[in-house]
Amino acid sequence: MPRRQGYALLIALAAGTATLATAVAFGTTLLTEERQTPLSGSQSHTAARNSAAPANSAGTWVATWTAAPVSAEPNSAQGYPGRTIRNIVHTSVGGDAARITLSNLFGATPLVIDQATVNTRRVTFQGLPTVTVAAGRQVVSDPVVVPVAPDADLEVTLRTPYAAGPVTQHSNTHQTSFLADDHATWSTTRWRYLTAVDVRNKTSPGAIVVIGDSLTAGSGSTTDANTRWPDVLSDRLRHLYGIANQGIAGNRLLIDSPLSLGGVQHLGGQSATHRFDRDVLSVAGAKTVIIALGINDVQQFPQEPDPRRITAGLRALTERAHAQGLRVVGATLTPFQGYATWTPERNDVRLAVNEEIRSGRVFDAYVDFDRAVRDPYAPNRVLPEYDSGDRLHFNDAGYRTLGRTITLAAVDGTPKADAF
Repeated sequence: MPRRQGYALLIALAAGTATLATAVAFGTTLLTEERQTPLSGSQSHTAARNSAAPANSAGTWVATWTAAPVSAEPNSAQGYPGRTIRNIVHTSVGGDAARITLSNLFGATPLVIDQATVNTRRVTFQGLPTVTVAAGRQVVSDPVVVPVAPDADLEVTLRTPYAAGPVTQHSNTHQTSFLADDHATWSTTRWRYLTAVDVRNKTSPGAIVVIGDSLTAGSGSTTDANTRWPDVLSDRLRHLYGIANQGIAGNRLLIDSPLSLGGVQHLGGQSATHRFDRDVLSVAGAKTVIIALGINDVQQFPQEPDPRRITAGLRALTERAHAQGLRVVGATLTPFQGYATWTPERNDVRLAVNEEIRSGRVFDAYVDFDRAVRDPYAPNRVLPEYDSGDRLHFNDAGYRTLGRTITLAAVDGTPKADAF
């Protein structure tokens, strides 16, 4: 797929942002032996973020792409022995070297990878071509010297020689990847095992980590067009920052989504409260966090009827990010009248959450997604030209509007003291 043209930067730069090229780079600069060992949960990411500088320290590590592990892939108890998994991902920031993170978070048995490549360049783990990832763990590869272009597709291939499962996956990717053996190739919209690609970059100020739900993951957007709103934001920031999209369809702020409810499968993953350390605080080069969560707490069963619990949960995430020196930007909750779960009472909860966000007592800064996409003549509904068809999710034009709502001044700054 050809590289997309970036949208024009529509905002005036905030005072002082001309110094971005010389800003202190965040994240890690090198791999240590300790970080290469299989660590659990957020441990390996934390080590990746805080490891020491390499012999050639001409750059720092910044996440160019991420995908939060969501669940065990259905019907994958044996994994894909002997097959090659070709994950296609789209970069934000570029670099002169790369490293990958592989997750067996939802696996029940050890996962063996005996071949891994980034754009056909061989990847090693502690100098070896084969790595074993224990069940429930993840590993980070050695750096591989490979040019990674910004705003471009990248292929990361993995081969599993033995039966092992279930497969840790991120489904509903809106990106075409592939599964192949010696006889055939199948297309898929799942990312398997791969949860992060970091690049070594000399000038990037760091990564903007976006934690959200289907509206962040891009539900309703065109497959392979990279029109999710974090992609639009990356274009507008001219791919200077890494953009780590940690959106999960169905994700909630306060409670984990069940895998099955009423016979219908839900893949909302662990709640943001539970996954925040792993999926946000431990991202390489993390500088700013954008939180776009809460609408599923309002509208999914079981619904949260108390807006104060939602805003308290959002405020708690802000405090956790501040403890790591990160700036936090939050998004107001968008309209959904006309969607199957809408009621006046649930809409009142949404409006109360938005009122508290706009008060300035929850985040360092906020972006008003609600105002950007609502119908001015029916403010509890999405503007028809932004609606994907279900009155909740957006089409490409809607996501473009969300991405254009975020200003550089909002994401580039320092955290407030926690005095909300």
